[in-house]
This record gives sequence, structure tokens and C-alpha cells, in this order.
Amino acid sequence: MATARGALQVTTEAEPPFLEQDGNKLSRNVVRKEFSGDMVGTSEAQMTAAYTGTPGSAGYVAIEHFIGSVEGRSGSLVLQHSGIMAKGEAELTVRIVPDSGTGDLTGISGTLEIDNSDGKHSYVLDYELP
Repeated sequence: MATARGALQVTTEAEPPFLEQDGNKLSRNVVRKEFSGDMVGTSEAQMTAAYTGTPGSAGYVAIEHFIGSVEGRSGSLVLQHSGIMAKGEAELTVRIVPDSGTGDLTGISGTLEIDNSDGKHSYVLDYELP
């Protein structure tokens, strides 16, 4: 398995909540990223989030389309996100959608980890190519 690392610049366009009921709030956001390092390119994601009345508890799902290169291999791929926070304890799974790779990334599989330490985003992509 190969590993790609680098930094992310993230911008979010938040829409007003589409549902607020019983202490829960549901919303949609558009998230755009600029990747640097071993992945170079841009992405756009559609995210749906649920916020609860308990501080630090929320969940989100997102589908993200990346176009650019991974360690010099050009193409695109799709990532699927599933995130949960339970009173501040976070779990995030981001996987490459099977058979979503194009160009030199055809057949790519793997997982992406995102870190937001010190207010700066970084990533680690563990992947395989045929």
C-alpha cells in the first residue's frame, strides 16, 4: 500500500438549516478543498450534517469529487465520508468509492485520514493502484 501526505485548504459554504426540530438541526453544506503535497488538485463535496442539542455531538455524510494528481498520476476519484462526534469524541471514515478512479487513477482504492490539529488541515491517503 502506498501513502500520500500533504496539506489542505478548506472552504465551506453553509446553507441555512433545512430542518430544526426537537433540539436537532439538519443542514447542507458545500465544501471545497485545495490539496497540496503528494496530492495536487481540487475537490468539491456535498455534505449533509446533523447537529444535536448536546454540545460536541453531531454527524455528517458527504460525497466528494477530487480532480488532480496523486503522486504524479493524473485523474479523478470520489470519496465517501461518514463522521460522528459523541460529546467531542470524533470518528471519521473516508473511503475511495470503488471504481470511481479515472485516467491514471483508474482502479484506485484506499482510505483518507484528515487531521485538523492546530487549525491546519492535513491528509494521509493510504491507497493501492493496480
